[in-house]
Amino acid sequence: MSFTEHSSIEVFSTCPESADYLSEDYVRQVQNVAVWSEEAGCRGILVYADNRLADPWQAAQIIAGSTRNLAPLVAVQPVYMHPYSVAKMVSTLGYMYQRKVYLNMVAGGFKNDLKALNDPTPHDLRYERLTEYTQIIAGLLKGEPVTFDGAFYKVTNLSLQPELPEELFPGIFVSGSSEAGLNAANTLGATAIKYPQPVGDYNAGAETGTGRTGIRIGIIAREHDEEAWDVGVERFPPDRAGQFAHQLAMKTSDSQWHKQLSEMAEQLKERESPYWLHPFKNYKTFCPYLVGSYERIAQEIRRYVEVGFQTFILDIPPAKEELEHINIVFDKALETVSL
Repeated sequence: MSFTEHSSIEVFSTCPESADYLSEDYVRQVQNVAVWSEEAGCRGILVYADNRLADPWQAAQIIAGSTRNLAPLVAVQPVYMHPYSVAKMVSTLGYMYQRKVYLNMVAGGFKNDLKALNDPTPHDLRYERLTEYTQIIAGLLKGEPVTFDGAFYKVTNLSLQPELPEELFPGIFVSGSSEAGLNAANTLGATAIKYPQPVGDYNAGAETGTGRTGIRIGIIAREHDEEAWDVGVERFPPDRAGQFAHQLAMKTSDSQWHKQLSEMAEQLKERESPYWLHPFKNYKTFCPYLVGSYERIAQEIRRYVEVGFQTFILDIPPAKEELEHINIVFDKALETVSL
């Protein structure tokens, strides 16, 4: 069974980062991960955007050209481009590839990056700006001329060509780790994406009734716990330089999720539960991991689903086989869950 057979659950993988590859290797690796993700049944693939990475829309075009159905989930930061440009990108990919695109609407970033772009907008106001920005994009993609007079954006009788077929209208995600982010997601009818706490910290059904919600999570699962932990330690060894980079990032970020995970990382003892923050503390990834046997991690995923999470964004897969292991986990997790 693949992820696609669980109709109420959607699973996304993540595209490799250009900063981790030489230019001649990057395109090939994006193509590889996209093909692996589609074969595993992922709905789509997250493409990061920040000042140090290659343009995410160029990567999205590589993904669309390398697969049949996989949907790029493109990170969109308002400070990078006008909302009309985003809508044009979405409609053009739809026109060229008959492909749905998802938008991961990003309000923040590292403060030094925003400062370099001359964007001093405070955290909560960035989410108000993001809401206006996304409303203009959505209006354009619905095929209607848009007139908008907001606090941050003003457009008059703006229309978009090529028009986007209704069935290709993008899914919209917004970070829901802060109150401002959650309010923006609710206003937009977007999926609120969170960096989860250990599942034992939630009550069953805690995320139901508030719109669609999802989590960003890495998974390392094998037949036995010890084997999974061996893989995890080998993949993410301690890294002093990475720890220093993490501490520096903490000083230059006002993201609520970054602070929450960092505080939790100081409190948790490794291997006492499947929930693992060691890769995050060593600046190897930006999400928690679940590590353990298929049965143990399936139990954790099952409980996250029972909490109410319906969307799962996985970390960058290092190999095709890793997605096969994760598929086993989801099969076991969802075979006894009433969706």
